[in-house]
Amino acid sequence: SLGNGKSTINVLGVGSGTGEQDLKMIRILQSAHPGVLIDNEIIEPNAQHVAAYKELVNQAPDLQNVSFIWHQLTSAEYEQQVKEKGAHKKFDFIHMIQMLYRVEDIPSTIKFFHSCLDHHGKLLIIILSDSSGWASLWKKYRHCLPSTDSGHYITSNGITDILKRLGVEYCVYEFPSGWDITECFIEGDPDGSRMMDFLTGTKNFLGTAPPGLRRRLQEALCQPECSSKKDGRIIFSNNLSMIVVD
Repeated sequence: SLGNGKSTINVLGVGSGTGEQDLKMIRILQSAHPGVLIDNEIIEPNAQHVAAYKELVNQAPDLQNVSFIWHQLTSAEYEQQVKEKGAHKKFDFIHMIQMLYRVEDIPSTIKFFHSCLDHHGKLLIIILSDSSGWASLWKKYRHCLPSTDSGHYITSNGITDILKRLGVEYCVYEFPSGWDITECFIEGDPDGSRMMDFLTGTKNFLGTAPPGLRRRLQEALCQPECSSKKDGRIIFSNNLSMIVVD
């Protein structure tokens, strides 16, 4: 239903990274609205990610009806810029995929971008589900993680609580996802080492963490709230919630 009857659909990606997911969504919009122009704006602070996104666009021959504007800014910097100009551009579709963990003021950020929606516009927030292993790690097994990571340990219920307080309509769709982390338990495995870095937000976690912390984390990762076993492999629950806000 996005942009029905419009000659141009205005899209805003917030924290779009290198653009792979953005382009998938744009192609879905193209197929649903053939011939309609898509005006796609991107907010992404990482210069390397912006460069990779632009290269992806340059290599795509099927995006003739799509225009791209990149804002190399954080979401907070973009918000400030818009408020200083005193003019809101309105968008038919705004998406925030796996990015709210690093936002300073999550309620304010959601409220601002919701205000950027045009009539009948939709805001898509993708965030880790409360049924995910991450939720258990962050809530029940926080003591197993190093204190070096920064950011918000927020999951779907935290976002829906904010949306309830804002008094906006929303729907939640659960997206089951699993991540094979078996290599995390194989001593000296380079892939397992990188996985542990990602899980803890710590570079060279296995090489720097005290043995007791390593052991506690590996034990926590094996708990049924975090992972399941399939054919001898350990599958971490990476379930996502897709929240669509009117």
